[in-house]
Amino acid sequence: MAETRVVVIGGGIAGLTAAWLASGAAKVTLLEASGRFGGKLCGGEVGGVRVDLGAESMLARRPEAVELAREVGLAEELEPPSTAQAAIWTRGALRPLPSGQLMGVPGDLTALAASGVLTAEGVARAGQEGEAEVGADVSIGAYVAAKLGREVVDRLVEPLLGGVYAGHADEISLRAAVPALLPIAQRGGSLAAGVRELIARPGSGGPVFQGLRGGLGTLPEAVAAACRKNGAELRTDSPVQELHRTPEGWRVVSNGEVLHADAVILAVPAPQAASLLAAEVPAAAAELDTVEYAGMALVTMAFRRADLDTVLSGSGFLVPPVDGRAIKASTFSSNKWGWLERSAPDSFLLRTSLGRHREEAALGLPDEELVARSRAALADAVGLHAKPYDSAVTRWAGGLPQYPVGHLDRVARIRAAVAGIGGLAVCGAAYDGVGIPACVASARRAVNEVLTPGAGAPVTEGRMGA
Repeated sequence: MAETRVVVIGGGIAGLTAAWLASGAAKVTLLEASGRFGGKLCGGEVGGVRVDLGAESMLARRPEAVELAREVGLAEELEPPSTAQAAIWTRGALRPLPSGQLMGVPGDLTALAASGVLTAEGVARAGQEGEAEVGADVSIGAYVAAKLGREVVDRLVEPLLGGVYAGHADEISLRAAVPALLPIAQRGGSLAAGVRELIARPGSGGPVFQGLRGGLGTLPEAVAAACRKNGAELRTDSPVQELHRTPEGWRVVSNGEVLHADAVILAVPAPQAASLLAAEVPAAAAELDTVEYAGMALVTMAFRRADLDTVLSGSGFLVPPVDGRAIKASTFSSNKWGWLERSAPDSFLLRTSLGRHREEAALGLPDEELVARSRAALADAVGLHAKPYDSAVTRWAGGLPQYPVGHLDRVARIRAAVAGIGGLAVCGAAYDGVGIPACVASARRAVNEVLTPGAGAPVTEGRMGA
């Protein structure tokens, strides 16, 4: 019997994971349009120091990404942040991020009051929970504002969501982005008490996030190496121009070359997926065309420790959009990651982020202007006036898919249309979550759908906890 041929289109972490999982049961070819693998997991050097220029941490309380790292030989490189002490720059001062909160939704009102993030009026309103009608879905902003007041949304939920989605709380789906809160919202009662209940659940201890020594940019490199070791063929600079169903399977055209496959996994952003599916699955393509994306820029700066003119403590700070600042966050990378401090003890690395959904004008500014704006914000926030000895600007145009109310219903319609064709599946950040664990999980689902249709069990035993 001939070996099953699988073509994976897209070489971000979802596509690489799909190739890795499928390679034990099929002949796999992965096609990546750009010159490198990894998507938003991207490492580089700033000031002679290796750092992440994209995603820098992965959620540890979901197991998929950590298990993937272990599977591809990075178990010894896993390292949690050295500090999780973050702040919020709001109302003219740097204030501690209150403990006992979930994605900015407070459960501990005493800690909220002590933080100074909200005004006295805002704290009082949070303690007088209102009523909110919740059906199958609701925006996080509308729900939290009705329950705890607008200040909680503007000064806590917005900056935390901004770090994940670069979106707007009044548009982002509660069901899609923070599903653990939906049953609490639907049953009514106290939201703060529900958050405390979630935080106190067994298994909620331990580090929330994990990183990798050398940065998360090492993860796609390790997955790609594992794929090749398992016989998969991985190609860069290989955009796909055409995708057609044939009586035998699929016809894939890349750079003029025709590849024949029994199954295809699309692990590309929604616009590219829509283009490739327009001819064969127009219903899915139409839905994918409605997915909006946010762009952002990361400014990474390297300082000599001897030049620092202020003490930088904690892991960094978030900035509520309501405060009208140029940046939306800053991460003190050398404080946050012990491996970075050890590898470059004489340097201090930090980064800022700019831009969010429909507010992406900054992405078009010259690098030097983004650095200048970041430096001005850091001077105001923490009194840092030192000049970096090196800097780098990384732009992620269309980097983060938006999850508006009804997003999961849209995803269900896309998957239903795709499933009706046979030998085809989709995965990646546009569907079940933008975080690395969610992308890994969606890749597993896609592989199961094309290699073991109708089965929920993992395809290959012995991988990722299977």
